[in-house]
Amino acid sequence: MRWLFRRPAVMTDGVIDLAVRRREHASQSGGFGAVIDFEIRPHGSAHEAGAISVRLGEGPCTYYFGHIGYHIDPPWRGQHWARRACRLVAGLLREHGFRTAIITCDPDNYASRRTIEGLDCVLSRTVRVPQDFRDRWNGEISAVKCIYIWHLDGGKSGEGTT
Repeated sequence: MRWLFRRPAVMTDGVIDLAVRRREHASQSGGFGAVIDFEIRPHGSAHEAGAISVRLGEGPCTYYFGHIGYHIDPPWRGQHWARRACRLVAGLLREHGFRTAIITCDPDNYASRRTIEGLDCVLSRTVRVPQDFRDRWNGEISAVKCIYIWHLDGGKSGEGTT
């Protein structure tokens, strides 16, 4: 995990920048494994347009919340910045040994579903989140989640290289 804290503070694709906001060791993350939170910014700007989190653990938290979580603030929506941000953090996940990642969304969050489907993620299932898990997170998670699998090597059935 030491490299996690030596990772460059900013990643870019020339349209957006991801600037590290916070890094947590697994012991601090409440069940997500190590976590890195990034601000999503227009390239070369200090203005925050959204955020993306990368969660490097396995378990119920990453199953229901995903290995990747993101949001884009309203003035910046419609420019595919969440998709760009996901592509930027894919390398970080691959470096950590992930061949696939879970990304979740609520069934009625059509913007997020378009982002996820634009990454060629595959809908694994739609699940009811257990009430005890929802209680643990004090209403921060919906009762139903769509669970998508993102094959980070670009394949939809695990083919290819990592």
